Amino acid sequence: MALTIRLARNIQSFDRFTRLLCIRTMSSKSFLIDQPRYAFLKDLGLESHNKGVYNGKWFANGEMIQSISPATGEVIAEVAQGSVEDYNTCVVEARKAWNTWADIPAPKRGEIVRQIGVALREKLEPLGKLVSMEMGKILPEGVGEVQEYVDICDYAVGLSRMFEGKVIPSERPNHTLLEMWNPLGTIGIISAFNFPVAVYGWNNALSLICGNTMVWKGAPSTPLCSIATTKIVAQVLEKNNLPGAICSLVCGGADVGSAMANDPRLPLLSFTGSTRVGKQVAVAVQSRFGRNLLELGGNNAILVDESASVDLVVRAALFACAGTAGQRCTTTRRLILHEKVYDSVLTGLIKAYEQLLPKMGDPLEAGVLLGPLHNKAAVDSFSSTIKEAVALGGQVAFGGQVMSDRPGFFVQPTIITGLKPTASVVMNECFAPILYVLKCKDMDEAIAINNSVDQGLSSSMFTQNLGQIFKWLGPKGSDCGIVNINIPTSGAEIGGAFGGEKHTGGGRESGSDSWKQYMRRSTCTINYGQDLPLAQGIKFE
Repeated sequence: MALTIRLARNIQSFDRFTRLLCIRTMSSKSFLIDQPRYAFLKDLGLESHNKGVYNGKWFANGEMIQSISPATGEVIAEVAQGSVEDYNTCVVEARKAWNTWADIPAPKRGEIVRQIGVALREKLEPLGKLVSMEMGKILPEGVGEVQEYVDICDYAVGLSRMFEGKVIPSERPNHTLLEMWNPLGTIGIISAFNFPVAVYGWNNALSLICGNTMVWKGAPSTPLCSIATTKIVAQVLEKNNLPGAICSLVCGGADVGSAMANDPRLPLLSFTGSTRVGKQVAVAVQSRFGRNLLELGGNNAILVDESASVDLVVRAALFACAGTAGQRCTTTRRLILHEKVYDSVLTGLIKAYEQLLPKMGDPLEAGVLLGPLHNKAAVDSFSSTIKEAVALGGQVAFGGQVMSDRPGFFVQPTIITGLKPTASVVMNECFAPILYVLKCKDMDEAIAINNSVDQGLSSSMFTQNLGQIFKWLGPKGSDCGIVNINIPTSGAEIGGAFGGEKHTGGGRESGSDSWKQYMRRSTCTINYGQDLPLAQGIKFE
């Protein structure tokens, strides 16, 4: 009980500021969804008042919240959240649905996922616009996020015919060993605000072809993305006369998240969020001997060797550092420059930032390259982090200001110099467009700086030195889950496993063999003879 209460408090702290921005009284009648400019929202099946729980039918018995546009601070629409009781109802129905879903051959399950991908393609633009509107990322990124879900559906369709068990030689005559993979059952998915569609897509597509059903809790501040996505998936299931509860949804707060973490009916919980909350989730899940799949923080770095192309570095760093207003888990937080190229890279990056600033604005508008932070809490964190950096001796080389001359939650992308790599503010990730530019004497020092932080998600080195490349990729190189050469830390493709080491959580999603996390493995020994020899030559007779 104490663990449950502590976890609920930590998740509540994680959700608190977004929930304060979302929760409103029922007296407001002005919603952006009712304006002609945002007619695409109704094309997604959204309404002014939406029910946020689905398990084959739509309902909700929790509190009413309001989704807020980060670009304007205005209300998009209202959502009735689910209660813990609603969540329990969804788990019951999802477990019932598993009995149907698990009996369908994997390639046939792949056909359903293929249809989900087709349905997403048909809603690519309106769903991408919703992502931009509710999360705050620019429209090309919003559409790209939905495309990522489409891509993982395509990947999963092929994978549904390629699950690879093994046939292993036995040391005993007339025996063989087989490796079998089977679904886990009903899994839980908790996703974050910054990728309100794609992260669910990674888990959803792979988990479906593996034979699992699922219960999804999206971020409390992006409930419309969760509802619209679920409506698309549900239509495919219903068209094929399959239980909608296969892909259940509960829009909820900390109480629902805590219930999921402590629920032994969920053999796997996939959690995307902060390291602090993820640690609490991991303890709760492990205490019941469940599995967790954690995608947590990433204090990512780009290392620049003296042989690197300065122009290439500047162009790569611009999006990696300032794109998505610094709200990607793979955003570059630290730029570690060889002393011989420090001045030229810094000068070039400041010029690039100067050209970027006029392209800040409403993420739905054409030509905008820099959108807002997600909420007021993020703005406050941005301001307090810059204040701390300056107090520690840092100099603001660019930006540093909140854009208080406009509505919404806009800040200037910021470059800070003059700090030691070990400064507390550098060692801790702030989920905002703040970049620390650090100087090193050689790549050995740069690698040590890269590896000195708690997180280990994404890293990149820019160099033309072949020896440095292979050292960077080797056992004494980067300790991250993503290790790039001459490309930035952000922009991962779906074909590779996505995830990180250390305080990033160790989980892997998307490509490669990530599917194995959604299944259980059995080693099976088959005796096709008449004798019963024991292994290791043991005699018992």
